[in-house]
Amino acid sequence: MDSILVTGNGPLSGTIPIAGAKNACLTLMPATLLSEEPLTLTNAPRLSDIKTMSSLLQSFGAEVSSLNDGLVIAMSSHNLTNLSADYDLVRKMRASNLVLGPLLARSGEAVVSLPGGCAIGARPMDIHISALEALGAVIELKEGYLHARAPVNGLQGRRHKMRFASVGATENFLMAATLAKGASVLENAAREPEIVDLVSCLRKMGAHIQGEGTSTITIEGVDRLHGATHPVVCDRIELGTYMLIPAITGGEVDLVGGRLDLLTSFCEKLAAAGVEFDETDSGIRAKRTNADIKAVDVTTGVFPGFPTDLQAQMMALMCTAQGVCHLEETIFENRFMHAPELIRMGAQIEVRGGIAKVSGVSKLKGAPVMATDLRASVSLILAGLAAEGETILSRVYHLDRGYEKLEEKLQAIGAQVQRVPGI
Repeated sequence: MDSILVTGNGPLSGTIPIAGAKNACLTLMPATLLSEEPLTLTNAPRLSDIKTMSSLLQSFGAEVSSLNDGLVIAMSSHNLTNLSADYDLVRKMRASNLVLGPLLARSGEAVVSLPGGCAIGARPMDIHISALEALGAVIELKEGYLHARAPVNGLQGRRHKMRFASVGATENFLMAATLAKGASVLENAAREPEIVDLVSCLRKMGAHIQGEGTSTITIEGVDRLHGATHPVVCDRIELGTYMLIPAITGGEVDLVGGRLDLLTSFCEKLAAAGVEFDETDSGIRAKRTNADIKAVDVTTGVFPGFPTDLQAQMMALMCTAQGVCHLEETIFENRFMHAPELIRMGAQIEVRGGIAKVSGVSKLKGAPVMATDLRASVSLILAGLAAEGETILSRVYHLDRGYEKLEEKLQAIGAQVQRVPGI
């Protein structure tokens, strides 16, 4: 199994292109199941999760082609031959559950295994189930599979309020409701940019949707959707991760394609910590404003709050900040598994329930560490860039799920990072 070797070597400067958003692309791809006509996505990220979703769609009979070195995904679901999502595919990532709504809406039935993915909490499916049941679906759990079917006359538009603003459940409801009969209203909907991007794509396909980006979304069902071409929005989590590099190591980094409006709460915390960033003609430029980073408290929240997917990376920054801070995780349980690995590198972290207390130290030390999930793994890379000596990160397959060409991008700004086979 591959490992990544990181050697801290001081300030880093240069240019990093920001890829299309993984979470957005994994949501957009199942939308092809809603129409018999082709759906083409541009600015697609080149990640293992995208390949997994491609395989899942192909298992239903969809045609999926990767073009232009993977930056374009051309899909066509004109002939669905299977309505069952097998465990061997679904277990690899949680986004697989996003085929449930589209299959129900178009074909009236679906059998989908409970999903897998990173071990950062239960991420219960009951929110998805109740949202789809509100549209008239009947869903039963049998031997680890969700067996879902629509009424004989199809899904029906209804009003539904979610108990939690789940991104995935919002996406499943939206896609299912586009082909439901009548109007649907989703209350306490997620507001993330990935939701807005999905609605933009669905509108191009002929859907009638209003209110995206707010907590109440209205969908007027249509009889059919047509094909479209849509660019994937930039990856705000990759953007935030790389904005932290000059904060952690010093230097100045230009992030091509980045958008500050996607990370308002995160940027507020970075500014308070002592990081300067400005919009440029090509994206964003980030740099440290002074010699020392200040400790800042962080509480994760649904958008527009501080993203849970940037909590681990922020913790890496806080490990060498001046002072003491508290990071509170409110979205997922078990999302401080990176803390023991950072402690191995000399960090002072105490975790009690959903709160981590971080006392800044003057320097981290390189050490062998292990990735526990996607965002935890990149937080350890960031820590390694600021540490003395060598850091060896194992279980790097997590990284390949969410960061496109990570070693190449870091090497381009002067980082000593390399993938080592078989360690």
